[in-house]
Amino acid sequence: MHDSADVEATSAGAVTVPLPGPTRIDRAVESARAWLLARQHAAGFWCAELDADTTCESYPILLEAFLGRRGSDRSLRLARTIRERALPSGGWSQYPGGPADLSVSCLSYFALKVAGDDAGAAHMQRAREAILAQGGADRANTYTRYHLALFGEYPWDALPAIPPEMIFLPARAPFSVYDLSSWSRTIFVPLSILWAKKPISRLPAPCGARELFRGQPGSDPPPVPRSGWGLLFSAVDRGLKAAEHLPGTSAVRARAVERATAWVTERFTGSDGLSAILPAMSNAALALAVVRESADDPQLQEALRALDGLLREDETGALRMQPCLSPVWDTVLAGHALAQAGLPAGDASLARTASWLIAKQTLRLGDWSERNPAPPGGWYFEHRNEIYPDVDDTCMALMVLRQARADGPEETQAAAMARGLAWMLGMQNRDGGWASFDRGNDKSWLTHVPFADHNAMIDPSSADITGRVLECLSYFPGFGPEQPAVARALRFLRRDQNREGAWYGRWGVNYIYGTWQVLRGMACVGEDLQAPHVRRAVKWLLDHQNRDGGWGESIASYTDPAQAGRGESTPSQTAWATMGLIAAGEERGTAVRNGIRHLLERQDPDGTWAETAWTGTGFPKVFYLGYRLYRHTFPLMALAQYRRATAMT
Repeated sequence: MHDSADVEATSAGAVTVPLPGPTRIDRAVESARAWLLARQHAAGFWCAELDADTTCESYPILLEAFLGRRGSDRSLRLARTIRERALPSGGWSQYPGGPADLSVSCLSYFALKVAGDDAGAAHMQRAREAILAQGGADRANTYTRYHLALFGEYPWDALPAIPPEMIFLPARAPFSVYDLSSWSRTIFVPLSILWAKKPISRLPAPCGARELFRGQPGSDPPPVPRSGWGLLFSAVDRGLKAAEHLPGTSAVRARAVERATAWVTERFTGSDGLSAILPAMSNAALALAVVRESADDPQLQEALRALDGLLREDETGALRMQPCLSPVWDTVLAGHALAQAGLPAGDASLARTASWLIAKQTLRLGDWSERNPAPPGGWYFEHRNEIYPDVDDTCMALMVLRQARADGPEETQAAAMARGLAWMLGMQNRDGGWASFDRGNDKSWLTHVPFADHNAMIDPSSADITGRVLECLSYFPGFGPEQPAVARALRFLRRDQNREGAWYGRWGVNYIYGTWQVLRGMACVGEDLQAPHVRRAVKWLLDHQNRDGGWGESIASYTDPAQAGRGESTPSQTAWATMGLIAAGEERGTAVRNGIRHLLERQDPDGTWAETAWTGTGFPKVFYLGYRLYRHTFPLMALAQYRRATAMT
């Protein structure tokens, strides 16, 4: 039912579209605000569970076995989650509704075998058939095969070399660990320790995974790319393996392992585990278990405690393992949505949020300082991860602080914003864009090294983050389209637009996310909304609206360009597209009104929305995320921005 009798004809003139009236919009916004405020922690933050694929449960099962605790209660409870998420057709997917993925399936199958599942069980037989149909475990990614090697199920010499000696290379060398993206850096430095030590924890025969190979393990690895870089790095890999046997290398290797171990443990300080992300944290624990003499080693115990913090238990007693915790990210999105929805800057809830955020600003130097001379001042994603702040969280935190009033002296808040703004500006790349965790992390040749098959070796500028930075800059005086940093960013975004008119979404699924972020950022800094590149983007969004008025895009669009902008409507993606069109001046258009109507009609009595699809991206083509607050914060933003835009026009 609508409280406005206004209608508007579509471009075809055949359908009338009821326009949502202001009373209904107000009710929806107030209901959504109340739902969100009811879930705020007393300290001022939000933190919802983060969903990911079953590799997250597989890692701790294998770690338990490596530590001599195979079959522990924890392992059995984690195995229940893996078992319950097996596909009816066999194997495990990267995301809900996705096909069986070879690497996810291999790791999940192996973890279940280690936990005690019988190879003859129906779900195991189906998984094995799906794995063999895709080439077998030899064709799984490097990270999966490393886990098999830890238990003697795959030969170490068939794996790509990850030499710990790379830790000695200075940051200004043609290559150093600081040329790897921050997440790859923290994954591969501890993995290099394991490569050097080549440990094997033997399993009982029934727990092995030899049945996942078509031939002898290591006899049919993924083919070497025939590109020049691929051939070069294949030769380098062979040379590194041959060099291990040269006289005098053992002393250098021992020093490298010692230095790599120190590098890992130095980054425990101010963090809930190495980089506060599951793969790095798990690798750090495995590496320390190999190099330390005692299971009671304090740093190993610290690494294991950090992993414990990622566990979640459901009502049946099954355990899930989160890939990380997202309190800062959840909080900046919630705080921004509430401010956009009209919560006054001095409201007590927003004041707690602002105070909590100020306390989370990092004042420590981190890996980013190797390429950015600015003083510290960024925000990170998790509860504690001071060495790895990121641009996305920082610009969102700044926007919240510009719209909220923290408890305490105004000078404290102003100083925090000044530090954050300076740090963020210092992270701008030479091409005019912004990346996530580092500046100048764009050596594309690194994507060809043999262990780069997780598709995330570097951290180059991305359109979605650059668009969000522009939105953030609009909250500060002096950042119009002619300001040098803004002008460079706008040039980058114009170059980065694809031929169809959309922008790629690095951190959200996918072109809908990227296109919204860019349109919003451009509009906020005063870009000409009638410019050809803006109108092309608007047309792309209009062309991809679903018949139900919403928008959706499958994660499959990362591997199949034909799926770009296509998929069942979701609340978060409908909100993104709607906000992109509102930013481009289309708030009175039929498409926006249909999008708003779609959100209104699907808001439940509690004030929120249902969303089962995952719309967050970790590593495109490899790892995806389900943010449980996306279904709520983004629709609330969209309704609030629509209300504001239509009130002004």
